[in-house]
Amino acid sequence: MESHVEVAAGEIEHLQRCINDLVSLLALPAIWSGGDPSQVLQTLLDALMRMLSLDLISARLTDPAGEAPVEIVRIAEPRGPMPSVHEICEALSKSVNNDPPKWPPLLWNIMGDGNVSIVPLPLGLQGELGVIVAAAQRAGFPRQTEALLLSVAANQVSIGLQEARLQRQQKRLTAELSQLVAQRTDQLTATNTELKKELAERKLVEEKFRREESELKRTEVRKAAILDSALDCIVTIDDQGRITEFNPAAEKTFGYRRGEVLGRHMADVIIPPSLREKHRQGFARHLATGEARVLGRRIELTAVRADGSEFPVELAITRIPLDGPPSFTGFLRDITEHKRNENALRDANVQVARSEERWRSVFENSAIGVALADLNGRFFAANPVFEEMLGYTEDELQKLSFLDITHEEDLEPNRSLVDELLAGNRLQFQLEKQYRRKNGSLMWVRNNVSLVAGTDRVPGFLLALSENITERKLAEEDRKRAEQALRSSEMRLSQATRTATIGEFAASIAHEINQPLAAVVANGHACLRWLSSRPPGLAKAQEAAERIVRDGTEAGEVVRRIRALFKHAPLERLELNLNEVVAEVLRLLSGDTAKRSVGVETELADYLPAVIGDRVQLQQLIFNLLVNGIEAMDTVADRPKKLFVRTKQQSADGVLVEIQDSGIGLADPEKIFEAFFTTKENGMGMGLAICRSIIDAHHGRLWATSAEGHGTVFSFTLPFETRAHHVS
Repeated sequence: MESHVEVAAGEIEHLQRCINDLVSLLALPAIWSGGDPSQVLQTLLDALMRMLSLDLISARLTDPAGEAPVEIVRIAEPRGPMPSVHEICEALSKSVNNDPPKWPPLLWNIMGDGNVSIVPLPLGLQGELGVIVAAAQRAGFPRQTEALLLSVAANQVSIGLQEARLQRQQKRLTAELSQLVAQRTDQLTATNTELKKELAERKLVEEKFRREESELKRTEVRKAAILDSALDCIVTIDDQGRITEFNPAAEKTFGYRRGEVLGRHMADVIIPPSLREKHRQGFARHLATGEARVLGRRIELTAVRADGSEFPVELAITRIPLDGPPSFTGFLRDITEHKRNENALRDANVQVARSEERWRSVFENSAIGVALADLNGRFFAANPVFEEMLGYTEDELQKLSFLDITHEEDLEPNRSLVDELLAGNRLQFQLEKQYRRKNGSLMWVRNNVSLVAGTDRVPGFLLALSENITERKLAEEDRKRAEQALRSSEMRLSQATRTATIGEFAASIAHEINQPLAAVVANGHACLRWLSSRPPGLAKAQEAAERIVRDGTEAGEVVRRIRALFKHAPLERLELNLNEVVAEVLRLLSGDTAKRSVGVETELADYLPAVIGDRVQLQQLIFNLLVNGIEAMDTVADRPKKLFVRTKQQSADGVLVEIQDSGIGLADPEKIFEAFFTTKENGMGMGLAICRSIIDAHHGRLWATSAEGHGTVFSFTLPFETRAHHVS
């Protein structure tokens, strides 16, 4: 009761406010009396903005004399940069297009986001004076009282504008035109009366039109909601059989877009070709006689999709109760799944009788062992293959569990996997483990274990498929032993090859050591001379002693490197500069290259990123490649013997080393890396094979190509990130 009183009080208050505003509007002519059209419009716009709390109101007044139109805009709360007054009026004029019946109720808000409701108010009988456009973003604008106020305001300002124009004309007319002015005033009075009458009638028509339009919109919204949300296909047709509506469910089911089928005959769209003529005859018979064999009934028939596939549907047709030519609505439902379920159920009843027999046949005749156990792991069934594998009978197995016959080392992994399976953390697991046979011997099996879910009648159980892999495991162990023996042999052969290579270049090694030793002797004599002089030259003697220490250290480093090549020292992974490694090996070979008249040229990169590797192995790799190039030029007599060494950064993650000779070249650059393949009379065929094994251990690449003109280019790459790999 109190809520009704509050509503009534609100309505009374609203009506009082409306009456007050209406009185204020009626009083405006007294304010603008004698003013020009611009003042009349400004006074009215300011009053309407305040009374109706508008977001925007504009006025555009045309001048029949051909002068520029008067344009005025009022905006409640400008947001950011605003268009000019002329731009706003021009945009609103284009929207209303001077055609009142077509003025839109909504317009995109030029002041911000969203739409605003607009009310265009033509000034004059046919809008010849101009137009006022009121806009508000709030819902429900304009209310009935607001529309009344706007209509009265338009009438008032039209009269005021007419009066203002008349006054302006009167100022220009001479006294002899006073009688004509009086007649014009009488005509205006009559026109005003007629205008009020016309406006009243127009208001009634507009109100009726708005009510009808609102009801039509609500009806269309409800219809669209029903069509869009319906799970069944809804298709409507007119009296010619043409499709007039096709809802989303129909689009999804038949594979057509709505726009593709509107206006087409339904028979040509969703009815199979074999039934189209029958459909047309039945439709024509109904239109002619009113006979309705299918109306109001549920029938099953075949429909066709856009791709030509046919499928069963359930159909119900109703006639739409409207005046004029008849129209019909069809409700269709795809019953493919329903039919499939019916057939499946029928087939299932036949198959149930056979399933147990087939299962038993598969179980008994499987080529691998099959065992069933309860959720505690205890066997309750096993096929003959499983029994034969373990030497147990089915009765004996039923007294055991999986874990009872599992080897002790596999118990915990097996138990953990079964727990995860029962907890639902995995669907199945595969495990290679050892079973202990009845006779005590061990065998290897690959078990694939899964959990079979239970039903109301049968509890869940574990299914294990067991494959005997004992022979494969034994073969793998034999292969591992053979590989281990081969690796040991390769290591011994590599050491022997390395020792033999060093032996061949003993003279070069002696020359390399002799230089620092000779320097030690010379510096020792110098030190003695400085000490025996009077007074002793202690500073000079100290310098000579320091040179002795330096040269002795260098000689010790040469000896250390030579010993590392001879002994099978453990591999080291160090950060190396390949330029330094190349220089060390070239110094070691300097005597031999001089003896054989081989010119050595180098092109070492100024900045070369470090790699991680074993210094001794990389020295042996470069040593072997250089020796191979030197020996390849032994028979060359018609051209200079040149050995060229280049280092550079190959890419973003690798270092490249190239060693090029001017020898006789290679016939098969890839075959030379095979073990025991050699082109030398006394060669072992292991040098380059060992080089490739070294580069593989460092995760690099080694290859050979023919050089331009004469000779061979040996190239190898090493990655920067070798530290992350295990060098073996």
